[in-house]
Amino acid sequence: MGLYYQEQFKNGAQIVVWEITETEEQLQEICTLPNEEREELSYITNPQRRLERLAVRAILHTLFQEKVYLGYHENGRPFLQNSIIELSIAHTRRFACVLTHPENNVGIDIELLDRNFTAVEKKAIGDDEKNFLSDKPEVRKLQLALIWCAKEALFKYMSQPDVDYIEQMRIDKIVPRETGEIDAVFYQRDGIEEDFTLEYKVLDDHVMVWLVG
Repeated sequence: MGLYYQEQFKNGAQIVVWEITETEEQLQEICTLPNEEREELSYITNPQRRLERLAVRAILHTLFQEKVYLGYHENGRPFLQNSIIELSIAHTRRFACVLTHPENNVGIDIELLDRNFTAVEKKAIGDDEKNFLSDKPEVRKLQLALIWCAKEALFKYMSQPDVDYIEQMRIDKIVPRETGEIDAVFYQRDGIEEDFTLEYKVLDDHVMVWLVG
């Protein structure tokens, strides 16, 4: 399938979503891997992880005319070694997505709806968020996916270590639609509160949430 969804925003941000249907060989034909990334890929033994990494590289090939070099900070945050453009990356077995902005921090996450959210509820859902969850199973599942995605995107945006997803993040009530906004609060350990508005989109059996500074 390849390029599945692409959108350019007025604030300069851009999202590209790639549907991973190709083989590893086909993806390597689409994009030329720098030698360093080719060596890193050789150390990845999980076939699915290799496909996800190559799909991200295919997106970068779509976004940039010149060759760009992808690196990762110690905390896992991705960056372009030869560009000041900010980016964030997320993927599932089906999709890989990249969010970019010329200068502002960004964070993106994507999640499959058809999964068990029991562990997510224990790890990441606070009492205020549990209070607005629907009694309808399908709506509840969508809300849980959006809360989790929003917190993951916010975590990537803040790029801080050891964040407590319950104590340091709060998501305001979500009434799910196909697209929309999510209001969130991040509580710094020094007591400072920061308000954010994230955006989301339902992509078939997935949800995608992103934040641009």
